[in-house]
Amino acid sequence: MNNMPAITGWNWLKEGTGLFRKQPAALTTLLFANILFSLLVSAVPLLGKMVAVVLIPSFSMAFMKACLMIENGERVTPAVLLTGFKKPVLPALCKVGLIYLGASLLLTLLTKVAIDASFWQQVSQPVDPANPPQVHASDLLAMLGIFVLDVAVLIALAFAAPLTYWQQMSLGKATFYSFFAVLKNARVFIVLLMAWFAIFFGVCFVVALVLGGSSLARVAIMWLIFLFVLLLQCAMYAGYRQIFGKPIDTVAGRVNLNK
Repeated sequence: MNNMPAITGWNWLKEGTGLFRKQPAALTTLLFANILFSLLVSAVPLLGKMVAVVLIPSFSMAFMKACLMIENGERVTPAVLLTGFKKPVLPALCKVGLIYLGASLLLTLLTKVAIDASFWQQVSQPVDPANPPQVHASDLLAMLGIFVLDVAVLIALAFAAPLTYWQQMSLGKATFYSFFAVLKNARVFIVLLMAWFAIFFGVCFVVALVLGGSSLARVAIMWLIFLFVLLLQCAMYAGYRQIFGKPIDTVAGRVNLNK
């Protein structure tokens, strides 16, 4: 986990984009399949939403494995969807998912404490030009801060699943290495996220200028959201590869750290 220059984050984004361009249809299909499965799980009464959060590491491993296959020149098949749902890795990945669930519950509690309930009521109601909503700056700042914290937590845990899957690490060890790999190279991840956000909002701005507020513009922006989620997933694989080495294409195998 050597220190890397900040520009490395930009290089990861370019490498991730290169991976996506090799098999865009396969990765897009994989994303929609994961979204659909996650929605179906979330729809289960009582525990569905919590189970969906616990399964996040299993969902994410499908993208990690797909990126490895693309890098190796292999064709991504629908079987990749099951990468994180097979034994013996599923129980280990679900343990990582419990960390996600705990962080999600803490952030939800923090949101309820930091942001006034009236804020959500005003945001959810239709905008009345004659009576615009009175939103406090403190609530907006709190919401922004929680969003940044949420992204930081997701990024800090992003390598826990592949470390568990490919390096057979225990829950504590995988979480430790993931967290400190991100912390030690924080400036790299900041550049990655800033570049990702800047390009995303820039493209959305151009689409809004060209298409205005039409339904076509909303559909285009929705597709852009999906596209940029995929690009970030691919960029995170590039980051994992550079920090921990290229993984061996087997569940039982370990990563060769000799780069």
